[in-house]
Amino acid sequence: MLLDADGLDICKRLKKEERYSGIPIIILTAKAEETDRIIGLELGADDYVIKPFSPKELVARVKAVLRRGEGKEDTKKIVVGDFLEMDLQKYTVKINDKNIILTTTEFKMLTQLASRIGWVFTRDNILDNLWGNEKYVLDRTVDVHIRHLREKLGDYKAIIKNVRGVGYKLEI
Repeated sequence: MLLDADGLDICKRLKKEERYSGIPIIILTAKAEETDRIIGLELGADDYVIKPFSPKELVARVKAVLRRGEGKEDTKKIVVGDFLEMDLQKYTVKINDKNIILTTTEFKMLTQLASRIGWVFTRDNILDNLWGNEKYVLDRTVDVHIRHLREKLGDYKAIIKNVRGVGYKLEI
């Protein structure tokens, strides 16, 4: 009943695509028939709420759906654009389906940057993520690792942006 598309089709497409499949979907609709509810849930919706509904009930349902997802590990992979894929369990990185070899430090840096595309991470943020308070490391160490990471990214090195005087971000 959306203006431009059918919500059930959108739900089905999102659940089929791997990078969106872990996102919870709650259908809010005026369609109250049992068959409509069954179809919505079979197409991948995590819940189905019929209008009119209470805002308190909706909040409770959102919390319930999020609780169900807590036990799942849906962050096994990070996909950046259509060219970079990181497997967080295997510590592998592929660019255009070709493996690139990164050190553990480079992998962790890239993971941090890719976890929030567009966010600026200060050198101190990056250092804390990598080593915490275990070692005393100069903030320029980050710059050296970023340079090596860019070299290994080859044609895609420009996705790591320097924010002068602050740190780095990943941008596609």
